[in-house]
Amino acid sequence: MKHLILALLTGAALAASSPAYAAVKTIVLVHGAFADGSGWKPVADILQSHGYTALVVQEPETSFAADVAATRRVLDKAGPCVLVGHSYGGMIITETGAHPDVKALVYVAATQPDVGEGLSDLSSKMPAAAKSIGPVGDGFLAVNSDAFPDDFAADAPKPVARFMAISQVPTSAEAFGAEATVAAWKQKPSYAVIPMQDRMINPDLERFMTKRAKSQVIELPGSHAIFLSHASEVAALIEKAATEAK
Repeated sequence: MKHLILALLTGAALAASSPAYAAVKTIVLVHGAFADGSGWKPVADILQSHGYTALVVQEPETSFAADVAATRRVLDKAGPCVLVGHSYGGMIITETGAHPDVKALVYVAATQPDVGEGLSDLSSKMPAAAKSIGPVGDGFLAVNSDAFPDDFAADAPKPVARFMAISQVPTSAEAFGAEATVAAWKQKPSYAVIPMQDRMINPDLERFMTKRAKSQVIELPGSHAIFLSHASEVAALIEKAATEAK
């Protein structure tokens, strides 16, 4: 009997300390505009090493509706999960986060709209420092490749930032004008990372949105690509959301 009690106590201690025993063990990662899902690799690697399953949405960035649909396809198969969005991805997780399997939302340098708000609307209230987004034809926008390293990823290794600039995904201008029809953060717990040197979204706008949503917030010194420069801190907040999920 003594050995049985010891084994039970040991198992309980391990369950309390291991991320593998978090309430939620699947993380769905949604990238932002002018990027693709590969940028999440440093964060995904950490999460997977801690026993989580990471699923990366590759939204097409051709329209808001298409990006929402791509995310819902992943959520429909994910099971209980934490939904994470970067930048414009915050629009997407706000819209799709009402999915019954989403237990918490994490916004990483992201837009956190209310119903009826869009990225353009919010940005016009508190403009970002960067002025490098422009049309590239057929109704799509991109960041000027020369300005991209400083505006988007100033604290990433320069070769990485330069490659991100030339491999960026042009984003539909329509997506920037789309308005949220759901504000999932009103129903689900939310967490947020605010980069203090973000040039793509005004940090004061991020502070306004997170305060309104009553999100648990961490602020980090870094650029819009905070998921690269501070992957460990971003992953830790995601794990906190998973551990606290109900």
